[in-house]
Amino acid sequence: QVQLVESGGGLVQAGGSLRLSCATSGRTLSTYHMGWFRQAPGKEREFVAAISRNDYVKSYADSVKGRFTISKDNAKNTVYLQMNSLKAEDTAVYYCAADGAWPLRLNGIDYWGKGALVTVSS
Repeated sequence: QVQLVESGGGLVQAGGSLRLSCATSGRTLSTYHMGWFRQAPGKEREFVAAISRNDYVKSYADSVKGRFTISKDNAKNTVYLQMNSLKAEDTAVYYCAADGAWPLRLNGIDYWGKGALVTVSS
């Protein structure tokens, strides 16, 4: 069973930064492609960023390109999402995801974390 545990969410002012972490277990990072999705209040869950299991490919939503960076530390079994220049519209619950297929698709994710709330005040 794959477990994904997010941390690092919180309240930040517009223009600020936060780093989300997703702790995994076992061989998750070498087995699955990893990603981040988010769901804002009243909206559908949407793709944010993904990284392939071999680290060769990264993908970003247009809305976060140049501001967010996905990375992972295989020794720590952790995936990160560095979020800079945050905007009010980035406010959402951020979910870590693991999937055996690339690219990651919302309706095909194998495993989800429980989410971490990020609130950006304007």
